[in-house]
Amino acid sequence: MSLFIKYAPLSRRIPVFKRYVHYSPSTITEATTSTIQGNVNKRVIALPTKVNEMKLRCTEFDRDGSVKMTAGEFLKSDFCQHHSLLPRDLRTIDTYSVYQKPTILVRPKAILVNIAHLKALLKSELVVLFDTFGSTDSYNQSLFIYDLEERLKSSKDGLPFEFRALEAILISVTSSLQSELDVLEGPVNKILADLEELADIEESMNGDKLRDLLKYSKKLAQFEQDALSIRDALEEVLDNDEDLAAMYLTDKEKGKHRESHDHEEVELLLEAYYKQTEEIAAKASTLRQHMRSTEEIVQLILDVSRNSLMWYDIRLTIITLSATIVSGYGALFGMNLRNYFEDDPYAFGIISGVALASGTGAFAIALKKLRSLAKIKRC
Repeated sequence: MSLFIKYAPLSRRIPVFKRYVHYSPSTITEATTSTIQGNVNKRVIALPTKVNEMKLRCTEFDRDGSVKMTAGEFLKSDFCQHHSLLPRDLRTIDTYSVYQKPTILVRPKAILVNIAHLKALLKSELVVLFDTFGSTDSYNQSLFIYDLEERLKSSKDGLPFEFRALEAILISVTSSLQSELDVLEGPVNKILADLEELADIEESMNGDKLRDLLKYSKKLAQFEQDALSIRDALEEVLDNDEDLAAMYLTDKEKGKHRESHDHEEVELLLEAYYKQTEEIAAKASTLRQHMRSTEEIVQLILDVSRNSLMWYDIRLTIITLSATIVSGYGALFGMNLRNYFEDDPYAFGIISGVALASGTGAFAIALKKLRSLAKIKRC
């Protein structure tokens, strides 16, 4: 090979030399960077864009209801290790995710809850309340914290620590749903009453009321969907006997074993709020049905108004046709031509009578045809 390169003609060695010179270190670096950038653009890298997204900010309550830590920050990895969780479990309470499904996730040493405006981790001696970034429901959260402290301090009902915390969450969620429904129900009922009482067609076509009806219809549909998703989350836990038995964290801490069917206490607790949530969703559904019925009534009124305008336009067209026929005689005899009727004393009356008879006849024929079509349409 070396002999070949040594005695090869210059014309054959130059291409080899050019090939190696072309791939300089800077060129290789640029090509590599371009390739990597192209691969990155072809897929979405699921990495945190901010350092804060790798952390959780939360408030802790101890067994006595006292605040142990306020707005404390933990790395997600450290938090999982400390509470015996898997990284995928944090998706339940990930405060940076959007459109999360309400979930109650039971783990061997903890219960993860993400319902409505509350995200929490419940243990046998600790409650961790996660800060919900960007939440606008701070008032309900403040009420919940106050109620949670009172319930954790009180043990008169005999419920375990984790169930008292869970009940405080469910009370806050159902109260928030009921308050939101009350806020929507008042304006919706007023709009429905106004639309149903309108007798004048022009008033019934009030654009402001129809726009308000559409706006509240969308809000009520979203509210009903939220209520149903919370109900489904409770139903999912109620259908799983093993999860219900595993929710007795205090008994686990004491070393007490429970069978999968031994969960009457927590089952009654969840069923009570399941029924309450279902009632709220049913009430929202009934209200939406009333809105749909009113929309149908308004649509019927608009259809009647549209039909009335069409019939009026048709009658006006028939009258115009009759007048055009009558005026046609005048235009015909108004031409500056000799017609030999100028000296006839009866010509004007005869022509006028024929013109009026023609117009009246055309009007009668068209009106009769219109009525026959109306009868066919009714049949």
